[in-house]
Amino acid sequence: MSDKTQIRTDGAPTPAWAFSQGVRKGPLLQVSGQGPQDPATGEFLYPGDVKAQTTRTLANVKAVVLAGGASFEDVLMLRVYLTKREDFPAMNEAYEEFVKENCPSGVFPSRTTVFVELPHESMLVEIDALAAVG
Repeated sequence: MSDKTQIRTDGAPTPAWAFSQGVRKGPLLQVSGQGPQDPATGEFLYPGDVKAQTTRTLANVKAVVLAGGASFEDVLMLRVYLTKREDFPAMNEAYEEFVKENCPSGVFPSRTTVFVELPHESMLVEIDALAAVG
């Protein structure tokens, strides 16, 4: 049985509560839900702009994936949490641009999108990921 390893990077925001940015066990890497935060300051960015928030959030997810020893091509699943149904088209546009740029193989991750309330009032989107390392 392989050990469970905490993944930490300055390329994504430091968790505000008791959880890891990511956890790797064997070939699996789970990235905690990321939001539209500046990794250096923790400041929530782009109030009211779900497209910009989606791009920043995916960049934070990617930073944890890279720190865990994988690439964005290794991402199997992304779960997108949105606060408003009407934000879906703009989120989807930013999401599509990001995955096309970061998955040159053209084999995009699976995805689920859920509409929820999020922990911080200014967050319009949160995204987590599951990747296979190696």
